[in-house]
Amino acid sequence: MEYSAKRIGKMAFYAKTPSGHDIHMDAKEASGGDGSAPSPMETVLAALMGCTSMDVVSILSKMKVSDYEYSISANYEYAKEHPKVFTSIELVYHFSGKNLPKDKIEKAVNLSQERYCSVSAMLKNSVDITMRIEYEGEEN
Repeated sequence: MEYSAKRIGKMAFYAKTPSGHDIHMDAKEASGGDGSAPSPMETVLAALMGCTSMDVVSILSKMKVSDYEYSISANYEYAKEHPKVFTSIELVYHFSGKNLPKDKIEKAVNLSQERYCSVSAMLKNSVDITMRIEYEGEEN
């Protein structure tokens, strides 16, 4: 399988994924780009959040959990010297709703991180990934 990217600006690149989707990336102005698109490291973090979120939603669906709101955020740190890799990532899973089944939610998050999320599996060999679940608006 081949995947390529083409330069379309000073530091801007365009890629078409093997599934036919467009991805644009650019460097910040301080790094010689125009800041017209996410940086490659921002897309890596977005991929991690997307991967684990899709797992969690799929697993909860199979557990017959519905009627909840969900979002994810990440707190992270970079190395100060090159290569400026992530040194730590904390994923924060946000759930809100009434009568949330915390045991099922925790199981879904753990299954994603321990078994299913391929992006997390790749990254955790080089960066400390932790996770936290926050519950809001509960009425139990």
